[in-house]
Amino acid sequence: MPGAGTDKTKTWVVAPGPVIVLVEPQIGENIGAAARVMANFGLSRLRLVKPRQGWPNPKAHMMAAGADRVLEGAELFDDLASAIADCSFVAACTARAHDQAKPVVSPEAAAERLAPLVAAGETTAVVFGRERNGLENDEVGLADAIVTFPVNPAFASLNLAQAVALVSYEWFKRTGSGLPFAMPVRSDPAPKEQIHAFFTNLERELEAVEFFRPPEKRETMTINLRNIFSRMQPSRQDIQTLHGVIMAIAEGRKGPARGGVLDGDEASLLRKLLAEHGDGRVPSERGPVRGLSRLLRRNPTEAERALWTALVADRRFAGRGFKRQVPVGPHIADLVSFPLRVVIDIAPPEEPAEAAQI
Repeated sequence: MPGAGTDKTKTWVVAPGPVIVLVEPQIGENIGAAARVMANFGLSRLRLVKPRQGWPNPKAHMMAAGADRVLEGAELFDDLASAIADCSFVAACTARAHDQAKPVVSPEAAAERLAPLVAAGETTAVVFGRERNGLENDEVGLADAIVTFPVNPAFASLNLAQAVALVSYEWFKRTGSGLPFAMPVRSDPAPKEQIHAFFTNLERELEAVEFFRPPEKRETMTINLRNIFSRMQPSRQDIQTLHGVIMAIAEGRKGPARGGVLDGDEASLLRKLLAEHGDGRVPSERGPVRGLSRLLRRNPTEAERALWTALVADRRFAGRGFKRQVPVGPHIADLVSFPLRVVIDIAPPEEPAEAAQI
C-alpha cells in the first residue's frame, strides 16, 4: 500500500528539465533534501560542486527518502565553470543584490524563460549557492539571469532544499500534467424533482412545529430556505441524507436508548392503556394500538435498556445481528436477530395476556 504520497506502482516522471547545480553544499542532509524535492517535481539532473563532506554521502541518501535515483545520477565537479560548461542558459539563485547588470526574475518567470530552451533540446541550469553565504560575485557573473524570491526582506535566507523546491515547483507547474487527483463524484447532481420533493417534506414538518411565524412572513422564509439549499448544489445522496435527517428529527429516536419522551410512570400508564385496548374491537383500531405500542418501545424501562446494552456490548452476544423494533409480519418485535432466528418480546411481570398479544 502506498505511503503518504509515495506510490511505487506508478510511473516515475522522466522528462527533460534544467540541471540543478549545488555549489559547495555544506552537509549531506541538504543534498538529500534537495534531491527529494527535485524528484517531487520531475527533475532528475543534479550536479555538485565540491560538496564539503565529500561524495557519496550516506546521510544524503537517508534524507532523500526514496529519491535515490537522483543522487545516483549526480555528477561531481571541481568548480562552477566546469559544471555549467555545456549549458546555453544559466540562472543563479540568490537572496542578495550583487549589483550586476543582469535580468532579475522570479522563479515563475525563470521557468517561463527556461521552458522553450529545454523543449528545443538545449542544456540549461539553475545554480544554488552555499547554505551560509550563497553565491560569490564571480559565480553570479557566470549566469545569464538572477533568480530571487519575494520573501520577508528582514529574513530572506531560505534553506537550500526550500529554494530548490520553489524553483522546481514553478518548473513543474508549467510542464507537468496539473493536479494529480480531484474530488471524486460519488453521486449525480440532484434533479429539480428530487429537490422539490425534499422542500415539500421540509416545509410540511416545519409547518407542523409552527416554524413559519408570523404567517405573513411565511413566503419570504420559504424562499430563503430554498435559496440556502440551492446554493449548495446538492447531489442525489446529499438530498437523501438531508431527507433522512429531517425524518429522524420529526419522528423521534427509535429503540431502547435514553432520551425517550415518557418517564417510567407514563410508560406504565401506556402499558395499561394497551392492555385495556386488547386486540381492538374493529380492524380500524389496530393501527392506533400498534402506534401506541411503538411509542412504548421508544421509551424503555431501565431493565430493557440493560438488556439491550448487554446484547450489543457483551462479547458473547456482540455481532449476533440483534436489531431493535423490527417488524416480523404484522408483529413488531422488541429485539430480533435474523442470523440467529431469534425474536425477543419484553413482557413486564404485570403485563396481562391481552397486552402481550399486541
